[in-house]
Amino acid sequence: MDPETPPLAVTDTHALIWAIDGNRKRLGKRARKQFDNADEGKCAIYIPALVLAELGEACHRDHVTLALPFEEWARAAFASGKYHEAELTAEIIYVAQRLYTIAERGDRLIAATAVALDLPLITRDPEIAAAAGVECLWA
Repeated sequence: MDPETPPLAVTDTHALIWAIDGNRKRLGKRARKQFDNADEGKCAIYIPALVLAELGEACHRDHVTLALPFEEWARAAFASGKYHEAELTAEIIYVAQRLYTIAERGDRLIAATAVALDLPLITRDPEIAAAAGVECLWA
């Protein structure tokens, strides 16, 4: 496996949307490689519950168009083994309580998911990853 591509990572909302909505060119090099490798079955990506909720809202508002209806897309993505659910657990909330340097609650919970799972975070915002103390997969 490519040393630049961890076997597992956690995605932020914007990265997932760009990866699945035909905008991979907007992703950083490492982020794009992570999603490409997931598509090829070489790694997997965790989708935090909050990211899934934000994706659902974006689909509802017609900001994102998926090949399938939202629920079907999500179920197929998780069944593929390329994506895993990252449930919002009490442990993630406990970790988020230590990350108030990240002002936005959603970003804090997504970063806390990466911390709780001890995985890198796919995000274009390296400050969030740095505040959480996790590796940022982007550039």
